[in-house]
Amino acid sequence: MRPNIVTEAGLPTRVGQWWESIPFLTSAVVIVCGTIYLMCLLVGYDSFVEICFLPSSVTSKFEVYRIYTSILFHGSFLHVFFNMLALVPLGSELERIMGSIRLLYLTILLATSNAIFHLVIALLIAHNPVQQYTNFMNECAIGFSGILFSMIVIETSLSGVQSRSVFGLFNVPAKWYAFILLVAFQLLMTNVSLLGHLCGILSGFAYTYGLFNFLMPGSSFYSSIESSSWLSSCVRRPKFIMCTGGNPSSYLPTNTSQNTASSGLFSGNVWRNLSSWMPQRETSSLPTAMQDSRFPGRGRTLAATGTAERLSNGRRSAVDDTVAAAPGVPTHHEDSVASGEQLQKLVSMGFEKTQAEVALAAADGSIDVAVEILMSQEVCI
Repeated sequence: MRPNIVTEAGLPTRVGQWWESIPFLTSAVVIVCGTIYLMCLLVGYDSFVEICFLPSSVTSKFEVYRIYTSILFHGSFLHVFFNMLALVPLGSELERIMGSIRLLYLTILLATSNAIFHLVIALLIAHNPVQQYTNFMNECAIGFSGILFSMIVIETSLSGVQSRSVFGLFNVPAKWYAFILLVAFQLLMTNVSLLGHLCGILSGFAYTYGLFNFLMPGSSFYSSIESSSWLSSCVRRPKFIMCTGGNPSSYLPTNTSQNTASSGLFSGNVWRNLSSWMPQRETSSLPTAMQDSRFPGRGRTLAATGTAERLSNGRRSAVDDTVAAAPGVPTHHEDSVASGEQLQKLVSMGFEKTQAEVALAAADGSIDVAVEILMSQEVCI
C-alpha cells in the first residue's frame, strides 16, 4: 500500500466539507459568477461595454439592466477568483445571521444603491461649475467587488472589534478598514474602479446607520417567499437558511438605536480571537420593545437531543430535553458555574442566554469548550 494514499483521499474530502459549509445563497453566487465567466471564456465573449455599469448609457438610454448585469460579469480569472474568495467568508457569515432570502434582498438593495451613488457622484463631478470631469461618466465598471465592500463595512460593524489587520501587516481602526482597503487596492492593482468601490463603502455605511430601514420589509415578507411552492426545492436543501425567527424589524446593524446591555459596535469587550467572525445580537428573551433591532436572524441554539426549541415573545422555552441529555448539568439559575462575564461574552456573540448557560455548565466553565458545543449543535429551523 502506498504511504500517501490517505493524504490523496483527504484533500477532496476536506474540499467537499468546506464547500458544504458554505450556505445556499453564497454558494449560488459563486457558481453563477464562475459559470458566467467560463461561458464567456468558451464562446470568446468580451464585449463588456454592453453589460457593464456605464453611467452615460444609463442616463442617455435608460439601460437600467446594467445595474445588475455588471455585478455578475468579471474581466479576468484573477478578478472572479479573488472576488469569490472574498465573498465566501463575508457572505457566509451574513447569510447565517440574516437567512438566505433576506441576504438576497440585501444584495439586490446594495447593488441598486451602489449604482445610484455611482451615477449621482459621476453626474456631480461631470457637471460641477468649477472643473468638469467626464471620465467617470464613461467608466465601464464590472464585478462583484462593489457589493463586497458594502459587506466588509457591515461585517466590520457587526464584529465589534476596534481594529482590523490589513493583509497581516499592520492594524487600522475598524471604522477606517474599508477605506484603507480601497486605497490599497487602488495603489496595488490596475483597472480598479475607484468610484465603484467607494460607492460600495457608502452603501454599507448607509445601511449600517439605518438609512435603508424604510426599504426593509418585515419578517412576514420573507416567510411568505420561503413558504411559496416554487421555492420549496431550494428551501429543503440543507444549506438553505430560513429567515424564520428573525427580529420583526428585519434589518441589521444601525447606530441609531443601540441597547446598552450588549450592543456596542466598536467596544473592546469582545472575545478577540472569535469576534471578527461572530455577530453581536440581542437574545430574544427580552420584551419586543427592548430588543435590539440591529440583528435579525436566528441565534445559535444548543440542542443536545438533536432538536432546538425557540425562545420568543419574552418567554424562555423549556430545556428539559437538553438537561436530561446531560445529567448533572445545572440549569440557568445556578450561577456558580456560568460566571456573568463568560455568559455575557457568549450572549454578545449571538447565542441564546439559556442555552449559553447550559453550554458553560457542560463545559465546566470553559468558554472555549462552550463555544465549540454551541457551534457544533447549531441548527437552522
